[in-house]
Amino acid sequence: MLQEKLHELRQKAEESIRLVADLKQLQEIQVHFLGKKGPMTEIMKGMGKLSKEERPVIGQLANEVRQGITGLIEEKKKELEAAILEQKLSKEKIDVTLPGRKAPVGSHHLLGSVIRDVQDLFIGMGFSIAEGPEVETDTYNFEKLNLPKNHPARDMQDSFYLSEDILLRTHTSPMQARTLEAHHGRGPVKIICPGKVYRRDNDDATHSHQFMQIEGLYVDRNVRLSDLKGVLTVFAKHVFGADREIRLRPSFFPFTEPSVEMDISCFRCGGHGCNVCKGTGWIEILGAGMVHPNVLRMSGFDPAVYSGFAFGMGPERIAMLKYGIEDIRHFYTDDSRFLSQFKRS
Repeated sequence: MLQEKLHELRQKAEESIRLVADLKQLQEIQVHFLGKKGPMTEIMKGMGKLSKEERPVIGQLANEVRQGITGLIEEKKKELEAAILEQKLSKEKIDVTLPGRKAPVGSHHLLGSVIRDVQDLFIGMGFSIAEGPEVETDTYNFEKLNLPKNHPARDMQDSFYLSEDILLRTHTSPMQARTLEAHHGRGPVKIICPGKVYRRDNDDATHSHQFMQIEGLYVDRNVRLSDLKGVLTVFAKHVFGADREIRLRPSFFPFTEPSVEMDISCFRCGGHGCNVCKGTGWIEILGAGMVHPNVLRMSGFDPAVYSGFAFGMGPERIAMLKYGIEDIRHFYTDDSRFLSQFKRS
């Protein structure tokens, strides 16, 4: 009786497994035939009533039937999984003829581009680049630039002091004194000094406690104010357009004498007057002048033999004017929406 039941059970299981269409049905068949309440379990429970001679024969046959059903289920499972995978692959075919998707590529920061453009221009005119420490001594930041202690002009540059004699530099001018000293009183000296500077300004649309500056210095025999005007004219036309004109207005800086402010004719209105130039037709760009004899003397140069000029400009101001940027803080907030506008600049 048990042998017949086992053979019959195997035949039913084979037929059921052969007709299975998905993994869920296969799982249900496995539970039906081999589960705790399935016919296979019932047969195994009835083996206790068998004689000692019949028990091993029926036990062996029961194990063969169980293993056979289990093997058929595993084969069917692999078959169904392969069919599912094939179906997925057929739906997810990649068309290799389609163009690829371009990966996003970064670009130079707008300030970096402006600085490199200015550097390239002055390198082409024979200037070299000089860089120095951002943490400076009071001696180089002020005193060697004709700004002794308690000089009222120091009030124009509120500073971040780390000690009585150490501060964050307020301009890149200390590199002028350091470079002049390194030449031991012998010219020519022809450098530009780009870098970060710091002042205790309240941050707003046009002021920042940290900003960039590019200063220039040229010291040699017989350097004149007309040489300064020629260099600045080339700079203005290169950065703001070939139609630009410049004018020099008298001004005051402790480290130059005479001192001037340089204006350029407005590139927006052509000098007729607009909101960019505030109706004047001119835009202030930078400060400059002839190197003060005291500065030359303190750095080891004889002012009776050598003369020179110096100038200082802010890359942020140049970029704001050239590209119509209204808030200096945009340069430092790292907003990709702002920066991405100038990828080709």
